[in-house]
Amino acid sequence: MAEGGYDTIAAVYEFLVPDALLTPQGSADAFAAHVPPGARVLDCACGTGTLAVGLALRGCAVVATDASEAMVARTARLAAEHGARELQAHRSTWEQIGERGWEERFDVVFCVGNSLAHAAGRDARRIALRAMARTLRPGGRLVVTSRAWEQVRAAGSRLQVAEHLVVRDGRRGLPIHSWTIPRAWDAPHVFEVAVALVGDDGAVDAYRERFAFWPFTETQLQEDLRAAGLEPEGASVPADKAGRYLVTARR
Repeated sequence: MAEGGYDTIAAVYEFLVPDALLTPQGSADAFAAHVPPGARVLDCACGTGTLAVGLALRGCAVVATDASEAMVARTARLAAEHGARELQAHRSTWEQIGERGWEERFDVVFCVGNSLAHAAGRDARRIALRAMARTLRPGGRLVVTSRAWEQVRAAGSRLQVAEHLVVRDGRRGLPIHSWTIPRAWDAPHVFEVAVALVGDDGAVDAYRERFAFWPFTETQLQEDLRAAGLEPEGASVPADKAGRYLVTARR
């Protein structure tokens, strides 16, 4: 996973998050069915921390990691604001989580929010999944969400501008997405995202980030999970209106 790739956009990341997942409660509600009470949880692409904090507030012992220092800082602040004092937040790439002495520690590991596509190709993706798998206790569960990349590729290279301003905590912002889609599945794809904050006086303050990503099919993901020593649990949850699906697998 690219190190620190979200450090700029972290300041406005809430403008890119669906309304239902904006709060710790909403995020925890969305994934509650996959987490037993009191579980030991690793969120290894924690972003701004809403899921990690939400699960901690429900009594789970949560460790949150992200490759972006700015995202980890936001997670720690959110935990402090909500009194989730036991939550641990660390900057760590997926490869590094295997070096922290967390073997067979967690009941559930989350890698959600399309994060896995940042692994640079299939070999890197499998290395990341193996690192996650090693932190699971026997019988533990990995939860992955992903875009349906077939849909993204079919739409081709394009610019997407939000149809209206998004309001978050009194701030108004316009999300803008740009996709550069090459012919080959295994070639690096490029995703650029910007949020233009619009002040009361009409002034604009823009935040922009550029990412590489490597898409995969759901069948490839299932194969990668098995290569990492995990067994997918039945059918995936179908893609939602935004073109995202969820897969779980057991160690």
